[in-house]
Order: sequence, then C-alpha cells, then structure tokens
Amino acid sequence: MLVSHQSLIWFNSPRFLRHFNLNSTMASSSLVLPSVSLKHKVSIDALDSYPLRSSSSLCFGGSKHGFRRLNLDKSRVSMSVSVGSTTAVDDALFADYKPTTAFLFPGQGAQAVGMGQEAQKVPAAAELYNKANEILGFDILDVCINGPKEKLDSTVLSQATIYVTSLAAIEILRARDGGQQIIDSVDVTCGLSLGEYTALAFAGAFSFEDGLKLVKLRGQAMQEAADASRGAMASIIGLDSDKVQQLCDAANEEVEEAEKVQIANYLCTGNYAVSGGVKGIEAVEAKAKSFKARMTVRLAVAGAFHTSFMSPALSKLESALAATQIRTPRIPVISNVDAQPHSDPDTIKKILARQVTSPVQWETTVKTLLSRGLGKSYELGPGKVIAGIVKRMDKTSPIENIMA
Repeated sequence: MLVSHQSLIWFNSPRFLRHFNLNSTMASSSLVLPSVSLKHKVSIDALDSYPLRSSSSLCFGGSKHGFRRLNLDKSRVSMSVSVGSTTAVDDALFADYKPTTAFLFPGQGAQAVGMGQEAQKVPAAAELYNKANEILGFDILDVCINGPKEKLDSTVLSQATIYVTSLAAIEILRARDGGQQIIDSVDVTCGLSLGEYTALAFAGAFSFEDGLKLVKLRGQAMQEAADASRGAMASIIGLDSDKVQQLCDAANEEVEEAEKVQIANYLCTGNYAVSGGVKGIEAVEAKAKSFKARMTVRLAVAGAFHTSFMSPALSKLESALAATQIRTPRIPVISNVDAQPHSDPDTIKKILARQVTSPVQWETTVKTLLSRGLGKSYELGPGKVIAGIVKRMDKTSPIENIMA
C-alpha cells in the first residue's frame, strides 16, 4: 500500500494543483512470447534457450493483441518467452537504458470514488473489470464507481482497484487515434509503490491475472501487518530530505525503539513521507515547525508502510512471488527499492518482497529518467499525483494524464 502513498494526498489536493498551475488485451490462445525491445539489446539468440508456453491470459504490451511482435526476416511471429529457473538472466540487461517515452503508474492514495467510469466506454478496458471480478470474488467496478470512500480507501481494496483502473487506462489510450503508436513508443516504465506491479504487468513480466492475485495478497498481508502494530504516517511539506532526516532523528530521541520513525517515501524535494510508531509520528508533528516545515499532513493509512512494521507481510508475499511465473520484462521497469531496472526474474521477486519494508526511491527514479533524456511521459490511472511530482521536479518536462 505504499504507493502514491497517501503521502501523495497533498499532491492530489486542489491547493497543490493551483500552486503548480497544472493543466495538465486481448486473450491469446497462440504461443506467445512477451515482446522484446531490440533497442535494449535482448539477444535474439538467447531466445532459443527459453521454453515456450501456451498462454490464454490477459497481457499488456506494444501490440494490438497484447504483445509486440519481433520482426524476424520480415515474418511476424507470436511467441512468448518464459524465463525458467535453469536459465541464467543478466540482471544488468537494461543498465544502459536511454528513455524517450515513459509510462508512469500511480500508487495507493490516488484512488477516488467514480474512477473506472470512462473505462466502460472501451470494451477492452471494461473486460479487465469483468476478469478482475472473477479473481477477486466481488464487483470491483461497483466499488470504484460507488464506493463508499471508506471502503475504497481500505488497503485491501484500494490496491486492487488502482491496479485494474491503471491498466484499463492503457486500453483507453489504445482505442484513441494514434494511441497504439504511443504504446509502441514506450521504452521505460515505473510505478509508485503499488504502481510497480502495474508497470511490470504492462512490461510483460507477468499476466494481468497473476499481477492482480499478487496485489490482492499484498494488500491483505499489509493490512494484517498494520493491524498487528500501532503505526502511522505523515507527509512533511517544505523541507529537503536532509532536514526531514534530522527531524526524524530528533523525534527518535524522545521515543522508545518500537516507536521510532524513518523516511518511508522520497517523493520529491519538499514532500517526504515519514512512517513509524504513532508516538514517533506525534513527536515529528510536534517538532516540525521548529525545523521550518511548511506543514505536516497525517496520512489516512492503516499503518507504518515501507518500514520494518511491515515485516509480518514479507513471508506471505515471498511465498506468493515464489509461486508466480515472472519473466524478463520487455522494457526496463524501474524498482522503487533502488531506482534501477532489473531483468532477472528471481531478482525481481526479491525486490518486490523487499519493497514493503523499504523506502520508496521515487525522487531518484524521476531524476534519473530526466537526466537520461526522457522526452515525454504518461500517467495512466486515477489522479494526477505523478504529474504533480514530475512538474515539481522539472516544469518543462511534458506529461499527459490518461484517466480511466
């Protein structure tokens, strides 16, 4: 539930938007192989060692039917590469990536009652909600459109609804004139906390269904971990990360070990989320003005996410990831844990498990994309949290919101 982390609440507010003046798959029964982008040096020869699998699951990629096709000798092939446990994969495959167009996906905190309505106008997008109903066992569209807000905001439900709605936004984009060309041009993707799962699904690392099952379990495990401890989170507005760390250190001097706090979400300069014990958060709030913080915002979350408070969720998440087939993404997917792209499936699994107890390195991620030459980005899903952060870091960087 880390994600846009409600620490993004401030970015979603009308006040923030005014301040920064922001105006701004189909099922396949053929042998398919997640699309591979040649520009990122995925070796065609290496594909010979990958076992093929028959797939009928929903997948996302550059092509109209979910996967971008490799053009070999001008013939169109539809295969799907699966990285087996016996096949070694270089985890540095995407180390030298040069981004031009990015898809960015929001995290928890971006949800809002009414989301999903636009998706019902596009059959492929509407089908994702129907597929999700079968997996989740309840009408997810009803929760998205009608709430109530308290229900939609719960950790267990909000993560699944954002995941589905964000992927539905891809189908909305695909259906518009020139949309497929935009999708084909995307050469890097990432998401804020929960959004990393959405990004991995788009990049073909796992199917829509498998990703949703993981997100469902993740939300449940995090809620259970939160229920087992008394934690909280707060956004600190108006300070750089060094000052926020000093604020945390000062607060920690006044509380017991079990109540200590840490920076849990590095969003961008001037907005960092702090997470930890309730008494530790109260100490942070009491001292914030003396450190010249503009304000603090207590986040409406169930617990202290992205800290050791979430350790009870690790074993369940690790077990679920171990049982899930994860493939090498077809394009770089930037990790929240270390702001780096990973290509080895086993490494990706470990990173996803660590994510729930590790600070989100979103600031470094966006800075790196911009410094490497990112041309344009798209925020897909509910809210405008990501756009607000990007514009805060570089007002000239173009970003478009694709809502669902």
